Amino acid sequence: MDSFQPLINHISKKISFTEDEMKEFISHFKVTKIKKRQFIIQPDFIPKYRNYVLKGAFRAYVIADEGEEHTIQFAVEDWWISDYNAYILQKPASMFVMALEDSIILQIDYESEQNLKAAHHKYETFFRIMAESSVAAMQRRLISNLTKTAEERYQEFEEKYPSIAQRVPQYALASFLGMTTQYMSKLRNIRVSKKS
Repeated sequence: MDSFQPLINHISKKISFTEDEMKEFISHFKVTKIKKRQFIIQPDFIPKYRNYVLKGAFRAYVIADEGEEHTIQFAVEDWWISDYNAYILQKPASMFVMALEDSIILQIDYESEQNLKAAHHKYETFFRIMAESSVAAMQRRLISNLTKTAEERYQEFEEKYPSIAQRVPQYALASFLGMTTQYMSKLRNIRVSKKS
């Protein structure tokens, strides 16, 4: 039960479950250990799980026709990750989701999630709240990409997620922010020199 405490805390911030409801909810999750560089989702395979990060870091990315990688999402402790389009529609994935560190995740499979939603409106409400948060975050990112300079996007990310900026590889962060690794190195150097 101890390994589920972070998830219990996470759920409790969003919705109030009774003790029995919480036990029922978390009984559908399994603990999975993932090695650094191991994939939990790959293109052309239907994602079976929604993943909650207990420990570690993940990167979701796509590869364009010319071979260039584009980072779609990061996830660290207390975040969720999947190829949501593929998971929700139960269609083959279009992206890779890979561990950036040795990690531990809690996984719920698609069928269990659907059964929970059908069993109790509180469970359905929890997943709806998560979906709404995810859509809002995606919209903020899209607007940021369209209206802010690369430097502003980097500064905003570093201020909002300083630990992630330090933990993820520079090439992955650069592709997430829509810039080259070289340009991001230049921005980092400018920021370091301004601080000193």
